[in-house]
Amino acid sequence: KSITNRALILAALADGEVTLTGALWSEDTQIMVECLQKLGFEIRVKNDPEEFCNRTITVKGLGGKIPNSGTGILPVNDRLEACPTELFVGNAGTAARFLSAFVCLGNGVYRLAGILRMNERPQAALFSALRELGYRVESENGNDKLPVKIFGGRSRGDETQIKKMGIDQRLLTSSPTKKCRVSIEESSQFASALLLCAKIGNWKVEVVGENAEESPYVAMTLKLIETFPKNGGTFQIEPDASSKSYFDAAKRLFPYSSEDMPEDRAAILRNPFDFLPENYLENLKQRLQVDDWFRHWIKLRKISRLEHLGDSIMTAIVIAPLDSEEKQFTDLGRLRVQETERVVALRTELTKCGAKVVEEGDTLTVWPSPLHGAEIETYNDHRMAMCFAILGLKVPGIKIINPACVKKTFPNFFQKLAAQPPKGLGATILDAKNGRKLTHQELFAE
Repeated sequence: KSITNRALILAALADGEVTLTGALWSEDTQIMVECLQKLGFEIRVKNDPEEFCNRTITVKGLGGKIPNSGTGILPVNDRLEACPTELFVGNAGTAARFLSAFVCLGNGVYRLAGILRMNERPQAALFSALRELGYRVESENGNDKLPVKIFGGRSRGDETQIKKMGIDQRLLTSSPTKKCRVSIEESSQFASALLLCAKIGNWKVEVVGENAEESPYVAMTLKLIETFPKNGGTFQIEPDASSKSYFDAAKRLFPYSSEDMPEDRAAILRNPFDFLPENYLENLKQRLQVDDWFRHWIKLRKISRLEHLGDSIMTAIVIAPLDSEEKQFTDLGRLRVQETERVVALRTELTKCGAKVVEEGDTLTVWPSPLHGAEIETYNDHRMAMCFAILGLKVPGIKIINPACVKKTFPNFFQKLAAQPPKGLGATILDAKNGRKLTHQELFAE
């Protein structure tokens, strides 16, 4: 998801047609495609015959131009008001942040809004940087969060109207390089948003903040910018390492030599790459994604989100009660401002299952515990659903509320769990209401 949404922005900025192969087709990436289409970009989407949730996406890049830029200025009750192009970003943080910078390259006014949770998530560092570049950014609730109106480099109307609308005059001509500073303390997506658009916008972006957790994501953005076909061509999206972490966790729960591994499933996890594309290992060598090293870091007794893992630390936390020793998970502050308040959610739901979990500041300590089944609240958080589903492979009676929330990043997750090897794990997944085995089609999250 992270690479696909970055690549979609770069494709729209390219000077020519770009075809993205292996692109993830999930709620977050569909939102990005729909927003780009609303901005006027021609985008074609084709099914991938090899992988159900992948797509081949072709974008006609316009070299930094944005076709649809709102209607600009309208007189309302004897004063001028913007009539913006409306962009709905759902709960997609990458779409919200990347598009906020992207629309600054346009010629009008744009309004970005999401669902309630997205509108609660932080945006201040990004909005501050855009203002430093000279753009007008108006948070509707005065809190530097969504919904927001963003005024691009020029607006439809004469210079008098533009001046009255408050658009910086420097943005109307070929200005010298504009500079800004952005902190990655809250999220690397702020820096990535600016860096993706920096060349076209003639921006010099200074990334500040010693945040080791986020540095790999900024590095991934810079690597993508460097290798992307700027004049058109084809770009291969590598598989998602954080999604792979669920299957690495399953392997840890069911090592093939373990006595409690059912004989008919003994071969499932001998090769954790069996159900991934053939070029996965080759792509893995690029080390673009922080979660590539999940299998290595999960063995530690103390795991830091700053130093070791990104979002996949949630997977490690959920299976920690099944380990043989106490584990400590530190630097979890960022989890509090994502799809839900994840630190509290993890503690609450693990406790339901019988785990001993203590929350102190931004640290969770988890002790080995005998677990039992429970009804798991997902808080509409895709990672909560997937983490506890993996726990359910080992602990009978785990029931997932709103399992369809996995559509955000991994719509066929439960199909992968249920598919027979080598395409999946061979798990049996039942309807919690009546105990009926769910069909392959029913397991797809729509």
